[in-house]
Amino acid sequence: METTEDRIQAALANPQNMGEMADADAVGTVGNPECGDMVRMWLKFTEKDGKKIIDRASFQSFGCQTAIAVASLATEMLKGKTVAEARDLNSADLSAPLGPLPPMKLHCGDMVEGALREALKADQGGPAAPTEPSPVIGETLLGSFQAKPLKSGKLKVVKLD
Repeated sequence: METTEDRIQAALANPQNMGEMADADAVGTVGNPECGDMVRMWLKFTEKDGKKIIDRASFQSFGCQTAIAVASLATEMLKGKTVAEARDLNSADLSAPLGPLPPMKLHCGDMVEGALREALKADQGGPAAPTEPSPVIGETLLGSFQAKPLKSGKLKVVKLD
């Protein structure tokens, strides 16, 4: 019988939609640079039958494997949903394909939900200007880590080439 851990490992073995989306209409980022968990989600919309539909979604994550697995599955789940349908999704819906998460991993689904909500909030005024991947500190997920001073001094982010 397939366990939640098996499903997480399967999602990690072949993550979907990972990476920045240069032509996104909306971007949302949530997380805490002090503990190291962050998720950024990009959304691209299209019109269908007079409704705004999520055409594509992608993500980037600094965090545990569960956050990456939830984000990967969520970006697949979002394709074809209306904005209203996406707003109705919660962290339990987004992580459901993995099975029940252990209590200490529930925050992973919450982060993905938060990134989705931030992206949808950014879109409320209409399509956002497309985002370009940029090495400027604060404009990428890694830059978000570097731009905020850490209070604890216990986290160090090192970019590997």
